[in-house]
Amino acid sequence: MQKVELLSPAGTLEKLKIALDFGADAVYGGVSHFSLRIRSGKEFSMEEFKEGIDYAHARGKKVYTTINGFPFNSQITLLKKHILAMAELKPDAFIVATPGVLKLCNDLAPQIPLHLSTQANVMNILDAKIFYDMGAVRIITAREISLKDLVAIKTELPDLELEIFVHGSMCFAYSGRCLISTLQSGRVPNRGSCANDCRFPYEIYAANPETGTLFRLEEDEGVGTYVMNAKDLNLASHMKEILNSNVVDSIKIEGRTKTAYYAGVTAKAYRMALNDYYEDKFDDSKYQYELQSLQNRGYTDAYLISRPFEKNDSQSIDFSIQLGTHQVSGVVTQEGTHFLCKYKTFRNDEMEIVAPLGSKIEFVDNEIGSTYEKDGKIYLKLKQLLAQNKKIWDEIHSGNVNPITLPTSMPAYTFLRIPSDANMGTNPKSN
Repeated sequence: MQKVELLSPAGTLEKLKIALDFGADAVYGGVSHFSLRIRSGKEFSMEEFKEGIDYAHARGKKVYTTINGFPFNSQITLLKKHILAMAELKPDAFIVATPGVLKLCNDLAPQIPLHLSTQANVMNILDAKIFYDMGAVRIITAREISLKDLVAIKTELPDLELEIFVHGSMCFAYSGRCLISTLQSGRVPNRGSCANDCRFPYEIYAANPETGTLFRLEEDEGVGTYVMNAKDLNLASHMKEILNSNVVDSIKIEGRTKTAYYAGVTAKAYRMALNDYYEDKFDDSKYQYELQSLQNRGYTDAYLISRPFEKNDSQSIDFSIQLGTHQVSGVVTQEGTHFLCKYKTFRNDEMEIVAPLGSKIEFVDNEIGSTYEKDGKIYLKLKQLLAQNKKIWDEIHSGNVNPITLPTSMPAYTFLRIPSDANMGTNPKSN
């Protein structure tokens, strides 16, 4: 059985490295031009993106470049230059969303494999075959597709690779075909600048056109006004069903604008799920423990297992976003001997260590602090907060940029976390 690829978001060079180090086989991202995540694309220069590709290739891993925006006629000349420039970086594939861009990429850079974006909304054999005949080697299917329909497509087109989203933000509209942000703020979702208007709270009114009467609809307590706020996708508990189908070539995590912690934890959770499946020791409680630590809008298994009309739990109407079970309190620096505070830390705080999968953490007990195992997890407790500049603190907060000494070296980008209710953990911004 060919093992399924784990594909993670790369919103910045740092997140690219973290996703790969924490278990991803491949990452996707791009510079700001013609990508559906302009904000994350601005974090990448061409030089940094090339560095990311080299970093991945040196580890036997892949990078897919997003050119999945919907261009206007006035942009076609610029688009051609962009395709040629990105091809020079030698990514492992282009992700495109329209037939015209697909053909243009084939004409200008035939050496780069083409993956069809989920924005193309492929749901059936007919559409899949059209794009396959046009040169797409992989299709990222619509998020509304069922596992049964994936089986049908693979049966008809066995050489076509199929990629599905398994985790991350869900769009209120059909596979991202939304105009709400365009109408309200002039920011066009299908050109990469969505303002997430569906996440806002709305007041609901009713109007009588005959009398001109307008009144606000009073809602029952607890119902809320987040009427278009889709929950986040989470298919970790369904990985056995997905993999048993033997038709999915790649599982994809959404989130190029999410945090570095999100990039690491999602990659680690789904890497564990894949590894455990192949070793016949699948335990979804382990993966959900990690995924529940992230900020989320509530989780749903969406439509892969159940049809949309069978679902009544895909909208989060009570809140826009909520804290996860844990708060990120620190991240280990590149050299591995210090960490930077990301929340607030006191002496003798018990912080869980979240390191890349397979990492070895040395257990020590010295004048700086101790590392130890408890209930199958590894923790750090600091006896003193000693900065790299030798200053000693009683407590540190996220505004403190001084690296704090660790009692033993840890892998770069290892995260330190505490339960969200510890230290009055109500700040929703860090993870």
